[in-house]
Formats: sequence, C-alpha cells, structure tokens
Amino acid sequence: MNVKKTSVAGQFYTADAEQLSANIESYLINVKPDCKYQSRAVIVPHAGHEYSGELAAKGYQYLNKELDVLFIFAPAHRYFVETLAVSDYDMFETPIGELYTHKEYTKELTETGIAEFNNDAFINEHSIEVQLPFIKQLMPNVNIVPVLVGGADFKVISNIIKKYWENEKIGFIISSDLSHFHNKQEAQRIDNVTADMIENLVTNNFLPEQACGYKGVCGLLDFAKEKGFSMIRVGLTDSSLKTGDTSSVVGYGSWYLAEQEKMEFLKEHFSILIKNLCALSIKSQIDKVNVKVENFPKALETKGASFVTLGIGGNLRGCIGSIIAHEPLVVDLCKNARNAAFNDPRFTPVEEKELEKIGLAVSLLSTPEKIDFKDEEDLLEKIKVGEGLIIKDIGRQSVYLPDVWDQLPEKTEFLKSLKQKAGLSPDWFSDTFEAYRFTTTLIQ
Repeated sequence: MNVKKTSVAGQFYTADAEQLSANIESYLINVKPDCKYQSRAVIVPHAGHEYSGELAAKGYQYLNKELDVLFIFAPAHRYFVETLAVSDYDMFETPIGELYTHKEYTKELTETGIAEFNNDAFINEHSIEVQLPFIKQLMPNVNIVPVLVGGADFKVISNIIKKYWENEKIGFIISSDLSHFHNKQEAQRIDNVTADMIENLVTNNFLPEQACGYKGVCGLLDFAKEKGFSMIRVGLTDSSLKTGDTSSVVGYGSWYLAEQEKMEFLKEHFSILIKNLCALSIKSQIDKVNVKVENFPKALETKGASFVTLGIGGNLRGCIGSIIAHEPLVVDLCKNARNAAFNDPRFTPVEEKELEKIGLAVSLLSTPEKIDFKDEEDLLEKIKVGEGLIIKDIGRQSVYLPDVWDQLPEKTEFLKSLKQKAGLSPDWFSDTFEAYRFTTTLIQ
C-alpha cells in the first residue's frame, strides 16, 4: 500500500492519537451548531488546531456525515502546481487512523487533463492534512479525493463540483484561511469584506490576499450562484484570540452551502428566533432596559435588509425597514422593530398596554435589481406584479413591499401611488428616473 505519511503532526496538531481525538471531541462539545441543517459542502480554515480548530469543528458539524466521498480542495503553499495536483497514494495517514483515497475519481481528474499526479506537492503541505483528523473522527469510513490547487482557474473547480454534485453521496471541502499578517483592526475589515462577498456569491475581484484558498472558495461560490444556492456563515475569528498578539493576525472563517435561497433558508431555520428578537427589541425600549443581544446564530451576522410590520386587529400600527443590506441582519432587525414601534411618523409610539395585542411580521428583502427601460411605458411592461418596487429621482425615493399589490393590483395605479409617496406628481417622469425590483421572504 502506498501511504501518505503525516508531515505536520506534532506541529499543526498533536501527534498523540488519544490526545488528538480528545481535542477534536472537546471542540465539538464547545461549538454546537445553530441549526440541524446538513450540507454537502463547507469552507473551513486550515491553521493549527490550537488556533482554528474550534471554528473548523463547527463547520464540520454542518457537513452531512452520510456521505461516501469527500473532495478536498486546498491551496498548494509549498510546491508549484501548474493547474491541480492529485496523488496516487492509496491512503492518507492520521494519528487516529488512515483515510482511503477514491482512486477512480482521482484518475478521472487526470484523464480529463485538468489535474496531474504529483505526490511531491503533498509533502509538507498542511492545508489538506490538518483537515484529515476531523474527517477521520467524524466520518471514519469516507473516501477522500485530495486536490491541491495551483494555477487552475476557479471555473475548473466549479465544473468539477457541478459534475460530481449529481451523486448525492459526494461532498466537498474547501480548505482556506482568510487574511494574513495585518493588525487586528485591518484584518477584521478585510475579512468582513470577504465574508460579504462569500455570502453574496461574488467572485469578481476576489483576491488571493483575502483568502489563500480563494480559488476553491470562488469555485464553490460560482457553483452556488448557478444553482440558486446560498452560503451560510458559521463564524469568523482570528489568531489573536489564542496568541494575544493583535499586531499581526491571521483571519479564519467558515461557511456551509445551503441548497436554497438565503432568505428562504433563514426563514425555514430561524423564523421563531427572528420574531423573538424583534419583540425583545420593542419590549426592552418600553422597559427602558438596554438589552445586549448575544449568542445569536452567526448566520444572522450576514448583511441583510428587512422590514418590520406591526398590526393590531388587522390595522397597521407601524412599518419601518431598510431597502439595502448595509449592516448585520440581526442589527437591522432590532433597529427596524424599534423604529416601527416608536418612530413611524404616521402613528403615536406603541404603549406597553398594546404589546399583547400587537401582531408582528418580518419581511426579508432580496438584493434590489435595477430595471432597464426606455420610457414609462416600457417600465410598466417590465414591472412584475407581486414584486417589491423602489423608485428614485431628483433626490426623492419611495418603496412598496410586494403586499401593496393586494390594495393596488393594477400596474399604472401602483406606480402612480409610489410616485406620490416619494413626493412626486402621479404623472412625473424624467430621463433620470430609476426603478429597482426586489422580492421578500415573509415571516409572520
């Protein structure tokens, strides 16, 4: 048997089998998943277990443990790889046992010409090896297809994922750290930009400085965008939490792939929590208590736009929201709940005696899409009944959520009313007139 021996055991993680198993188990105990979703693809960090082990463990908790095969895409740090490198090893060693490679899939990658056999590239390479103890402990019988990424375009990785996705027993691990060796403040700024790009499936101008495994990351993002899937945050952290050194840190992040649109996913798995957050935000202001929201799912740290609508007996009691995602969704929700209750200029502030009567609904907004049109007639043709609409002109702006179509089902009247809401005349139109469409996911 041709066995790939460990190269970084004793450096990136302990070489003692019993201690390694105990360490991984302690990580899993300390970081329970926020929901029960099981994914077929995760992004996890590859630093030493001491630094990023907890976050990696939490990412792995979302990985479907019933998979038979795992492709692992990781950057080649120490050896020049022209495209992609695979090995002809029969198995990869870990201190807690070996993992067999899937020789058929490995061979397929080389036969298509997109990868080459190169065992040397795997010597002293940590980006795959640090993942293997987690995989062995959680999925002891899974076969692996380790792939080191060099000069290949991320589209190549996207196409590999697309090809093998048809087999529901195959999963994918993207091994990557985030920014390297900036001070903590700058690292957090860069990593927040990277997180925003990942969560919005943006591959344009995604730089290697943002993530050493950026090609694997972009390959997964490209695949997710084509399929209409989404990336859900597991967490962000950095090395300073362990070293205490904030002058030069390495950033770490983890995400999992959800096979549905992001806001629909949040509704399915966190709708009760989202409503409770809004209700708590309103009550805390009435009670004059400064409540700090803690231990909420990291999925809600993604930037998001929302509207919070309050009603009593079928009558509107307040509605305030955001059009553009500009801050963490959890912050946006709490702010809009308070503003709907106390700062909607159409109503007096909500009183404590009303709390038991108030019904609360939350609309999670998609990213607005600009509508291209030649004139007002063309715009009316392109407006879709059932979608939200934003209009802008001469410094004025207004928005209608999709439920307004229930009161104004005819396009012409809908647009005229929206203009009046913006402080424009019903017949207003100009060459600078802009319109944007969006959809909402309703939680009520």
